[in-house]
Formats: sequence, C-alpha cells, structure tokens
Amino acid sequence: MIWLLIVAVIFLLFGGSRLPQLAKALGQSKRSFKEGLDESEDIVQEQQKKPVEVTAEDKPLLDAIDDEALFAEAHRRARLQAEEKKR
Repeated sequence: MIWLLIVAVIFLLFGGSRLPQLAKALGQSKRSFKEGLDESEDIVQEQQKKPVEVTAEDKPLLDAIDDEALFAEAHRRARLQAEEKKR
C-alpha cells in the first residue's frame, strides 16, 4: 500500500512523460557506480600483488618501529596468506 502511494506521488510530481527518462538516468547512475567500485577494487588488488622491494639500507631498525605498526603489518600479512590459501 505504501509503495503504491510513493509511486503515485512520484507520478504526480514528474508526470508520465518524464518517468522513463528518470528511470533511465537512475539505471545509468547505478551502472556507473558499480563500474567505479569494480575499478577501485581492481586497483587495490593490483597494488596488493606488487611486492615491495626494500634494500638493507632502507630497512628501519626493529627498535625504531612502534608496536602498533608491527601488529598492523603482521595482521596484513596474515590476511594476505589466508587469501592466497583460498585461491
């Protein structure tokens, strides 16, 4: 019942001739949004696959890294290993 009321109000506001245009624009917006999400997920996956090369000179001393950063790195590596096992 509520949906009928909502559709009736939309029909009265926009008129019958503009509803197809509105539906088309809504569909295109939804498709563009999904494409953007897929593209951003692809970029993130590509960045995660790239190995980070660190030379001995670039490596910080273990004492210089705080515990939170070490924990975050360990968590990230564990997640990557779990994802690789799923494949």
